[in-house]
Amino acid sequence: MRARLSDIAQQAEVSEATVSRVLNDRPGVAPETRQAVLTALDVLGYERPARLRKRSAGLVGLVVPELDNPIFPAFAQVIESTLAQSGFTPVLCTQTAGGVTEDEYVEMLLDRQVSGIVFVSGLHADTAANHDRYRALLARPLPVVMINGYVPGIGAPFVSCDDREAAELAVAHLVALGHRRIGLITGPDRFVPVQRKVAGWRSAMTRLAGVAEADLGPLAELSLFGVEGGEAAAGRLLDRGVTGVVCGSDLMALGAIRAARQRGLDVPEGLSVVGYDDSPLMAFTDPPLTTMRQPVTAMAVAAVRALVDEINGHGAPHSEYLFRPELVVRGSTAVAPSAARLSYARSA
Repeated sequence: MRARLSDIAQQAEVSEATVSRVLNDRPGVAPETRQAVLTALDVLGYERPARLRKRSAGLVGLVVPELDNPIFPAFAQVIESTLAQSGFTPVLCTQTAGGVTEDEYVEMLLDRQVSGIVFVSGLHADTAANHDRYRALLARPLPVVMINGYVPGIGAPFVSCDDREAAELAVAHLVALGHRRIGLITGPDRFVPVQRKVAGWRSAMTRLAGVAEADLGPLAELSLFGVEGGEAAAGRLLDRGVTGVVCGSDLMALGAIRAARQRGLDVPEGLSVVGYDDSPLMAFTDPPLTTMRQPVTAMAVAAVRALVDEINGHGAPHSEYLFRPELVVRGSTAVAPSAARLSYARSA
């Protein structure tokens, strides 16, 4: 075996240690060096180890959070369909609280020799997570694409909705309706999309609503994602006199509507609510939800195209693609209560 290692190393003009790392599919080897070793194997007539043979034809991992939030099945459906049109078979991995972790799913996918992985709202969106896990995948090398989240220094394509602009557009909509005390309800601030929404909300509140930066603190509530988190946060904001809320997800917005009704307030007459995602069925809630729409189809198609280019060796640009959100006005927002009373008095 040492003679073989020596022969391969000499042919590839690398060290035996490097040859060993490539043969054992270990990270830490530059792609061009890895390819040189594999070419040396072929030239010398050695059979490649099973783990280094062509990856399973067409398998692509798709790692998504829990499916309770309907926006994630929406992403998964478009990604799976687009992969199928490109000749790939998706392997869907969904996470649940206390269940299989992202890292465990990745190990399972690597065992199946997938050609690449798409991560949706994964640990790449969590600034508190160790992102070396993605560097290790890229060092294999394994093509990956990440949706909604960004890590500087990771050489992979990122696809995101512009969360900052979404928050700014939501605030602008409420300000146009006469609202000034506009609260923000979103998730923990260690997540990149949350940080961007907070930044957009703060900017729009000072610029459009005329609220001093020092007065914004009590108007923002960072809570748990989901209906319950939205309900708890909205209750606290209602106690502080807000007339409108911008929410980090549609589910949080539904929680805000529940909190308003528990206090005897009608939506939108007593509280205007703006969601985020425009996930399926939001047009049929009571009232139909005004929300910021993520362009799910465009984002998913772009992510798959970038991944397929990476798999085919065409190298998609390793940067973040930001997609513009769209304000969808429905029945959960209306003229601010004080503005509505003033308008009525004038008409009388």
